[in-house]
Amino acid sequence: MRRPAIVIVTFKRQGLLAGLLESILGLTVAPWRVVVVDNENSHETARIVGEFSGRARALWGDTTDDLDAEGGADRVVYDPMGENTGGSGGFSEGVRRAHELGAEWFWVMDDDVAVEPDGLETLARWSEEAQAVMGLRRDFDDGHFFWQHRFWPRLAIYNPLSRDGWRPGERYKLCNALCFEGGFFSREVVDQIGLPDARFFIYLDDALYGYLASKVTPVYYVPDYVLSRRREVANQAVGSVRQLNSTSDMTRYYITRNRGYLARYFMLHGDYSAPGFALGTLLTFAKELCRILIVDRSHLVSGMRRLVAGHCEARRILHDPTWEPMPPLR
Repeated sequence: MRRPAIVIVTFKRQGLLAGLLESILGLTVAPWRVVVVDNENSHETARIVGEFSGRARALWGDTTDDLDAEGGADRVVYDPMGENTGGSGGFSEGVRRAHELGAEWFWVMDDDVAVEPDGLETLARWSEEAQAVMGLRRDFDDGHFFWQHRFWPRLAIYNPLSRDGWRPGERYKLCNALCFEGGFFSREVVDQIGLPDARFFIYLDDALYGYLASKVTPVYYVPDYVLSRRREVANQAVGSVRQLNSTSDMTRYYITRNRGYLARYFMLHGDYSAPGFALGTLLTFAKELCRILIVDRSHLVSGMRRLVAGHCEARRILHDPTWEPMPPLR
């Protein structure tokens, strides 16, 4: 595996970011680059990244034997943004910057995780047979984190019937989604499908990116833990492995609004169904109502207002004659 870049997006969580960077220093395989996109443009974040850069140089040295496209050798790249572009904008910028530098692989993650010591080494093995890989994650309590690895384009929702267990001898599952909390993909994929779509701001941008990746290459979901989540989130267990996590009213807006962007991409690939999309919207409202009533008990009125506002914006996006998809890079 040549030139693996870790792309991190951070915003006002310096303590968590410091923990993630500390875990990266424990990797058994050194990353070629670590690109930190700072949506806050904070002096404190710059200081933390600068300190990490010094420790990384002392541990691994510069990349003088493999210069980037600009002729640089710094292993750590700090990329402050002029405004908060959300996770979507941050990952779009981070992948763009790493791609511009010459990265061949991209391991993307938020600031509230920690990598497993052999995480990059494990992904490197999978890179020998797959162009896009999603590994397992541990939850903040060190238990297994359930991830729905299949998406239903016709309904524009995650498949609620996705199974979590692994059969004996099952090396991987094919999926049509990714998560930007540990997703791993090649330069070839980025070249063919373009950068992550910054217009999502937050939510569903990674599901879409995995969907687009699955159109050009098999996307593997593998039974190897590569990182763990480090931020505790209020939740309610649903069955033996699933859980319903708390969320904010802001996120609720993007949960329904970004369905409009999904629909536009699904139309391009012949996977859009108007009746299915309407049913998926109804199911989305039902799920979010359950989340409000069961987990976020004090947000009924404000939460429903944000869901409706997002839905109205999704309808506008669905009929916007000026909309264009993200272009491929080649």
